[in-house]
Amino acid sequence: MVQRIYRIPRVTKPGVPLSAYEDTHAFKLYILDTGLLGALSGLDVRTLLEGNRVFEEFKGVLGEQYVLRQLVSEHSIKPFYWSAERADAEVDFLFQSGSHVVPLEVKAAANLKAKSLRRYSEKYSPPVALRTSLSDYRKDSGLINVPLYALICIPEIIATNYG
Repeated sequence: MVQRIYRIPRVTKPGVPLSAYEDTHAFKLYILDTGLLGALSGLDVRTLLEGNRVFEEFKGVLGEQYVLRQLVSEHSIKPFYWSAERADAEVDFLFQSGSHVVPLEVKAAANLKAKSLRRYSEKYSPPVALRTSLSDYRKDSGLINVPLYALICIPEIIATNYG
């Protein structure tokens, strides 16, 4: 049976197993695919092509949707998300790789600011934090930027950096 909606639970702490730290009252919902999300939202095609101000808000949602589909369908990853107790920081996706928890922040443009991911990294000290965006691959002080087109390489990047 094809899953049409993905329920991504919040975790209160990035511990292993992630499911043990699930907050059963907080979750995000994602739809089957990015095209359906655009159609159901009533997003005008001109908005996508022209990149107007309205789209600036929504492209983050489309970016997260795209990344989720890649994680789930290409890599069979069960994702979670993390947010600070005061809800002033949020990491879009967390997932387990062996005995490690991997944080992944999604940026829909070439914007490389990832304040929430830096805050998460300062608090929990993961070996490497991942960010995906429209920018090129780069590794900088424990933060790896993975271009959106290179999400297929996530297993290799994790294997190389998490051991």
